[in-house]
Amino acid sequence: MAIDYEKLKNWAFEPVVQTYDWRFSAMYALGVGYGHDPMDTQQLRFVYEPEMLAVPTMPVVLASPGFWIKEQNSGIDWVKVLHGEQSLTLHRTLPVAATVVGELKVTHLVDKGADKGALLVHERRIYEQSSGDLLATLSGTTFCRGDGGFSQQAGNGPAGGDVPPEPKPPCPNTPPEFTCVMPTLPQAALLYRLCSDLNPLHADPAVAQAAGFKRPILHGLATYGAVGHAIIKTLCAYQPERLKQLGLRFAGPVYPGESIQVEMWRTSLGVQFQARVVERDALVVSHGLAQVEAA
Repeated sequence: MAIDYEKLKNWAFEPVVQTYDWRFSAMYALGVGYGHDPMDTQQLRFVYEPEMLAVPTMPVVLASPGFWIKEQNSGIDWVKVLHGEQSLTLHRTLPVAATVVGELKVTHLVDKGADKGALLVHERRIYEQSSGDLLATLSGTTFCRGDGGFSQQAGNGPAGGDVPPEPKPPCPNTPPEFTCVMPTLPQAALLYRLCSDLNPLHADPAVAQAAGFKRPILHGLATYGAVGHAIIKTLCAYQPERLKQLGLRFAGPVYPGESIQVEMWRTSLGVQFQARVVERDALVVSHGLAQVEAA
């Protein structure tokens, strides 16, 4: 089965409604490293209920349709998909507790060639149900390694599929202006999965080893949250409302327990950043760009 361009571009996703409370917000915060130092009162505000704040990257786990690509009629070889990029735009400060509605659509299908795979780009909008206010817009890129060449079939979309979105800018080739090392817990993936992704790749050693990893890896979106944490700590003074946008490209896996060093540059584009695992000196995030509001 191959990608059906028209089917995927017009896939009818049902709105997803989710009610979450302060406990869910605290669990997400713990999963991406807040509270690592329980004596740090700035981090404590994200995990302790008096005057609690919500982590601004939390929309990535809210009102999600789950792993819909695995559905039999998607036409995608789901075993070979990878999460390539993730972006988030925040329109309002995220509530600590709320009922939210998520609306998803496929925006781009890019055919990179029969031996190069395809790109699927989707957008999710998160609304607060009671007010109807738009809280966040997310864009994710999935690399479908086994689905290239679909546009070579007659009537299956334009040649080459859609024009790809504008690429994210590479980081400057100069020493970073700021660095921040974020430790992760050995059980970080086990915490994070309680908020969202129950893929056994992140919990079961046998599954991880079968996939070619020495042990379970951290969720990509948990790495995303840890990188966001570093930016909020370093450039926002733990004021979540100052983070307006956060986008990046995933470049490699993180093992729970490793330390993530985030390297940041303030440029005319905003805050550019990348991240590497300290213990292996391995790049795990590239092409990062954030928009941070001045204090």
